[in-house]
Amino acid sequence: MTQDIALDLGWAPSACTLPTAERPLRVAEFDTLFADAVRAVARPDRARLRLELVFSPDHAARAAELAARENGCCSFFTFTLTVADGSLTLEVTVPPEHVDVLDALQARAGAVASP
Repeated sequence: MTQDIALDLGWAPSACTLPTAERPLRVAEFDTLFADAVRAVARPDRARLRLELVFSPDHAARAAELAARENGCCSFFTFTLTVADGSLTLEVTVPPEHVDVLDALQARAGAVASP
């Protein structure tokens, strides 16, 4: 199922080194992961976002690969992918000065994620 979500690139901070022309593609990749895999979105604290993903090797591989590429252009992100007891979780943390980016990522994940 596809959803018509406005392409808001505002969550890409000025610290991002990804070429501007590539940003819509990256946003689309996050949207696809969120729509296909995210089961729940939680914010344990101001600087940490937890995405509970549908458990599958494919989702784990996609999340890991996307996180690694995103960290290459926005190195302030810390991504932690946890596979344990049949569950799959992607945690994203940022330093205090980038909480606004995490806010936007959470809003996007919540808007796109399948219920």
